[in-house]
Amino acid sequence: MASVNPFNLSDSEEEAERRPNETVDTERSPSDGAPGPPPGNPFSPPADAEPPTLLLSSNRTSPSGEGISVSAAATSAMAGSTEARVSVDVIAAQLLRDQYILTALEFHTELLEAGRELPRLRDYFSNPGNFERQSGTPPAKDQTCCARSSVIESGRKPLLSSGHREVRAGSISTLDSLDFARYSDDGNRESDERVAGKMNHIYRAQSKRPESEVPSQERKNFKSSPEIQEPIRPLEKRALNFLVNEYLLKNEYKLSSITFSDENDDQDFELWDDVGLNIPKPPDLLQLYRNCGTPLPSPRDMVDVSVGVDFGDLPGNCIAQEPPKKPDLSQQLEYQISLLNNEKQSLAEQIKKLKLSPVFQQALLSFCRMCSDSRLGAEVSRIADSEESVMLMLGRCLPHIVPNVLLAKREELIPLILCTACLHPEPKERDQLLHILFNLIKRPDDEQRQMILTGCVAFARHVGPTRVEAELLPQCWEQCAATKEIRSSLVLSMLQQMLAEDKADMVREAVVKSLGIIMGYIDDPDKYSQGFELMLLSLGDPSERVVSAVHQVFIPAFAAWTTELGTLHTALIPSLLARIEKLLNQGEHGLDEHKLHVFLSALQSLIPPLFAVVLQNAPFTSRAKLHGDIPAIEVTRFPRPASPLQDVATIIGSREMLSALLLLYDHQLEHEGTTGWDSLLWVVNQLLPQLIDIVGRINVTSSTCVHEFSRFFWRFCRTFGKIFTNTKVKPQFQEILRLSEENVDASAGNGILTKATVPIYATGVLTCYNQEEDRKLLVGFLEDVMTTLSLSHAPLDSLKASFVELGANPVYHELLLTVLWYGVVHTSALVRCTAARMFELLVKGVNETLVAQRVVPALITLSSDPEISVRISTIPAFGTIMETVTQKELLERVKMQLASFLEDPQYQDQHSLHMEIIRTFGRVGPNAEPRFRDEFVLPHLHKLALANNSQPTESKRIDIATQLFEAYSALSCCFISEEVMVNHFLPGLRCLRADMEQLSPEHEVILSSMIKECEIKVENRGMSDAQGSMSIASSLVGEDAKTKFLSKMGQLTTSGAMLANVFQRKK
Repeated sequence: MASVNPFNLSDSEEEAERRPNETVDTERSPSDGAPGPPPGNPFSPPADAEPPTLLLSSNRTSPSGEGISVSAAATSAMAGSTEARVSVDVIAAQLLRDQYILTALEFHTELLEAGRELPRLRDYFSNPGNFERQSGTPPAKDQTCCARSSVIESGRKPLLSSGHREVRAGSISTLDSLDFARYSDDGNRESDERVAGKMNHIYRAQSKRPESEVPSQERKNFKSSPEIQEPIRPLEKRALNFLVNEYLLKNEYKLSSITFSDENDDQDFELWDDVGLNIPKPPDLLQLYRNCGTPLPSPRDMVDVSVGVDFGDLPGNCIAQEPPKKPDLSQQLEYQISLLNNEKQSLAEQIKKLKLSPVFQQALLSFCRMCSDSRLGAEVSRIADSEESVMLMLGRCLPHIVPNVLLAKREELIPLILCTACLHPEPKERDQLLHILFNLIKRPDDEQRQMILTGCVAFARHVGPTRVEAELLPQCWEQCAATKEIRSSLVLSMLQQMLAEDKADMVREAVVKSLGIIMGYIDDPDKYSQGFELMLLSLGDPSERVVSAVHQVFIPAFAAWTTELGTLHTALIPSLLARIEKLLNQGEHGLDEHKLHVFLSALQSLIPPLFAVVLQNAPFTSRAKLHGDIPAIEVTRFPRPASPLQDVATIIGSREMLSALLLLYDHQLEHEGTTGWDSLLWVVNQLLPQLIDIVGRINVTSSTCVHEFSRFFWRFCRTFGKIFTNTKVKPQFQEILRLSEENVDASAGNGILTKATVPIYATGVLTCYNQEEDRKLLVGFLEDVMTTLSLSHAPLDSLKASFVELGANPVYHELLLTVLWYGVVHTSALVRCTAARMFELLVKGVNETLVAQRVVPALITLSSDPEISVRISTIPAFGTIMETVTQKELLERVKMQLASFLEDPQYQDQHSLHMEIIRTFGRVGPNAEPRFRDEFVLPHLHKLALANNSQPTESKRIDIATQLFEAYSALSCCFISEEVMVNHFLPGLRCLRADMEQLSPEHEVILSSMIKECEIKVENRGMSDAQGSMSIASSLVGEDAKTKFLSKMGQLTTSGAMLANVFQRKK
């Protein structure tokens, strides 16, 4: 039996009377006046979409469990007569009576879309009381209803069911009526929300009716009643907010726009994309308003997809051939968008390579200090930008200006001048105001100068670069009293002149920081040479604060610029190395250590940016990822930077990115090598060999040079890492030093071991890391050097330089004592002698506990060595202990050992021993404990001077006299007791004068003056100013004698060789 088409049923019996001859036609279309949806609708669902269940062709389960179709309901309503039409009101009443609410709602919807509203259904669904929640079990097939109530846009083309040839009509419902929350386990809520969704469907159908078809009273209620509107959604609200703000701005409602923006501070009104809708920006509100009255398509053009009819019900012409499709504009636009996004990403990567990292820029600009911590500073920094704010500013400043318009208070006028200069329309007047500003105070103090400069910065920020160049910079240049033509860069030339001519350290420091900021943003490659000369000029500044600013700001910024140019490792670093080599070549008659320090310190400040270049140009750079577990960088991984701009993390951009790159860096070095890594290969193959060659040419006796290069290599190795140091740096040094035993030349020695390469490698490379294996390597190297130099009879300067540099750090005292003990127990006397002499260098920095426990026992062991040369070598170290140690027990042990050297008969004829003792007494006597000096040093010097009078060998007598003269000259500055003066000092001087009478009469005159003054002091011992102790140097009376003594002393040197020539017997 064919189902009854409800849309062919009349609303009343009168219609049935007007059409008496018509019967129920089961083969007609749903509506004579409703043709099928137009083909080619862009909103049609895909062909493979699952068709929703058809409403009228399926059975529904009533609450009572009875299944009934709509067709059956219609047939039942006709009371058995197939000829009479059934009223739609009867069908509606039956559906409502049997609680087929959703079916009735579908029926009501279709009637509304056909323009045939049924009062019964309208009254029922407009009464909220009919939909209050009731308890009970939901219908068994609600899911089917949900499927039918899923919605798509109107006008969808028909889809034919392959099984039943059913055609699904379109719907005007939208996705707004689909609530996924209704698919819950709450049956009551599910049923109620479905009804509510269908109600919304009805209201939308009503809204699409032409106003001409809606009664006036109903149209009035529809437009005014808020109950029929859905709550606004977040995306709708953001879209409307954007359009409203756009309307306010276009129509000059600026204050309203500002207020509206403040009230919606979570939205960016400058970008439509911030709304969150993936659609182009709609027309503005005016356009939408003008188009809102355009008639909408007839309701008969659209039907609900949930209404299904048999294929035979459709007219023959309802299925039309689709017209040819036009090119899809949206696909074309998406393709163009894709191309533009690719180009944008490519350009962004190029810009990233050319620009400084945001972290580096922020750190660089932090040096541009703004003075805004005072009232006046705040006024200067906050320039008014409208007439109203000008009035406010005047109100704030005038109370301070009126009582203070004096020369000493002219800075109160600065805010007024600046605001007027910013806002005045006449350029001539603005120039005049800026001229007044710069000449407001003739000799400004620091605070006034800072206020004017802060105002200039605020002015520049407000007016922009064009007016800065046209108005502000000429005024600045005029203040510099420039008389020659302005060069290509006005700012650089101005700062260069200030750097060279200004006498205030603070000004030159500010100039250097300004130069650094300019270098961070300069884009003219021709200015590189000028920047390099400015760097060298500022590094040579006599002020430490200026030089510090160079290393903290200028050099990092200059290095960042040269990195962008690609000239950091091809031009800047090679230029500095060339200047160092030139300096060494010119230093045959004395190296200019200050210039060497300037160049080397600049080179040291370039290590962090050089390492950043190596990381950023590595084969693995593109693989660095910031997501995932990235370990934190160890605190001691890098040396402490002089400023944030020298922090590698700042240069790279972030510590996370640096950590990711370091992981790949270590893996690349350890497992994959350096093939194709040009920047690192330059460091390994060019930079390192050149640096090692330079190190071998500096003077090893210059502790300053050794220290500078040692610190450089230490920072270099710590920055590039342990793997790099072990695999790239150490092998190059080891190849040059050749410390293997088969290469020891006992006759000539190894020349490179006597140069500064040894201490710099030991203290700059081997001390970078302090693990056990690193310490063992350092100990072994120093032991090998000590052995090699001793057996080769080579100078010990390189070993001494190593001990001095390492001994300055208490961390290495135990290590050095271990090295020396190796020498103490060595089988070679030459090595034991070297170890004994090295103790002298170590004693001064070691604490007394280590001296008592480690140093003195070792020296005691050496002092009883079978070789006399080893015993003599311990004397300088014993003397240093007497000079630096305060423990009485320790001093007594040392004193006893020295006494054994002087009093033991076996040493009576040991000329070398006596020479070493006298030399040591002269060196440590002035600083030794007074009791030791009075009771031990001076008495034994007296004995040695007396014995020298009877020395038969003239050469030995000259040597002893030379050392005695130096010792007495040094001790003459000390306070000596009267008893010691009479019993030892004067007798010793008389013995030495006896030798001088024969060897050098000129020196005999000096000694005679010293003796005479000592005797005068002794004779006047009863006077108050002569009691206690007396100073020989301060007791010379008579200006003539004093002048003569000093002039004679000035003619002599304390060098033993020079004095030996003076003491030659006259022929």
